[in-house]
Amino acid sequence: MDTPALHVICLCAAWCGTCRDYAAVMDTLRAEFPALRFSWVDVEDQADLVDPVDINDFPTVLITREQQPVFFGILRPQADALRRLIQTQLDDAPGPLKDAEALGLAQRLRDV
Repeated sequence: MDTPALHVICLCAAWCGTCRDYAAVMDTLRAEFPALRFSWVDVEDQADLVDPVDINDFPTVLITREQQPVFFGILRPQADALRRLIQTQLDDAPGPLKDAEALGLAQRLRDV
């Protein structure tokens, strides 16, 4: 069975210290899950991709499977929490979110 095409996107801001902590978490999990895509999106530098979604809480994580959002929410930079979330997506493959805002964002960020 092939690994689902998961894309883990951290929506952050460079000025946010908590967001900067996510860089190490993303690097750790990128090494553990080499078949998955991991991206960092600065909501200010890449506002053209993020708008019209208003990201007020950092860090926000978007996980997509085949460009469909399966998780969209705030997640502190804790490797174990993100690892469990990724593993749930791989093991259980829950259905996509019905959130139109998350779907539009997922489509705009598919190539980051």
